Amino acid sequence: MSKQRKAVSLISGGLDSMLATKAMLEQGIHVEGINFFTGFCVEGHTHSIRKKKQNKPQRNNSLWVAEQLGIKLHIVDIVEEYKDVVINPQHGYGANLNPCLDCKIFMVNKAREWMQAHDFDFIITGEVIGQRPKSQRRETMPIIANESGADDLLLRPLCARNLPPTRPEREGWVDRDKLFDFSGRSRKPQMALANRYNIEEYAQPAGGCCFLTDANYSDKLKDLWAHRGDKYYELDDIMLLKTGRHLRPRANFKMIIAREEGETRFMQGYKKQFIWIKTVSHGGPLTLIDGENLSAEDLQLAASITARYSQGRDAAEVIVGIGDHSTEARELAVTPMPADEIQQAWYL
Repeated sequence: MSKQRKAVSLISGGLDSMLATKAMLEQGIHVEGINFFTGFCVEGHTHSIRKKKQNKPQRNNSLWVAEQLGIKLHIVDIVEEYKDVVINPQHGYGANLNPCLDCKIFMVNKAREWMQAHDFDFIITGEVIGQRPKSQRRETMPIIANESGADDLLLRPLCARNLPPTRPEREGWVDRDKLFDFSGRSRKPQMALANRYNIEEYAQPAGGCCFLTDANYSDKLKDLWAHRGDKYYELDDIMLLKTGRHLRPRANFKMIIAREEGETRFMQGYKKQFIWIKTVSHGGPLTLIDGENLSAEDLQLAASITARYSQGRDAAEVIVGIGDHSTEARELAVTPMPADEIQQAWYL
């Protein structure tokens, strides 16, 4: 009997990686999935804490895809290793702070290491030529294979027939004729294939699953780096950049104002790391202050802005509590800042 070949599949939680994996299962390949946690993923975090997102499934799409396909999924934390990819991408950024080509090279390399450590035969991804302007172009496909060290053990089932045969194809581990020749940004071929496989539910494509592709998020990260004077971040930084309304009314401090109850609860966990402001006399948001050398005038300004976003926005006076990790909270009476005095330039 011929040996059953084993492939590790990069599972993002989207339709493409789901279809690529299904195509291999259909050919009798043993497939296990791998998903890399960077901290920048769009799904899950904001969906779970905001009421606004309650209509969306609160799930890890990668785990859900693995469950639908009946395969094992390995989730690997690469937060620390990934920092160099974000901060110093050798191939540069895309439209925002997305290091897409370096990211793909890094993840395929990590999958290659996993493949070798677990005695698997090859790697599969859901890449499609022409679908992403930075990393999924015909000329970047060989760069990813070469610089990751995967070489011809990297198979892309959805566009394989547009590319030179890989070792799994040449040696008959998989049937090239049963692979696909998808290209371009249209999702119709993938949707048709999903229908053919009787896959009725899947994550809707929406321009990628990484916050670094989002212009607003990237602007907040640029602001963080600019005011720290160095390009670095911790996991708490990138989680908070996803949360709340961010304003910088003065150069020496930034405000993070919760937009709803779920964000207020989440941000409670950071009260020991920041100066915080919370309305007392009226219902309102929690505000975290990220900055240095704050004066009494700075805190008065921040409290007035916070009051503007409370239920006392039209009151003559709002009482707020101000505290930090080293001092007891104190109360301060402020006049809510009029809406027309909150400058658009403050918003990040």
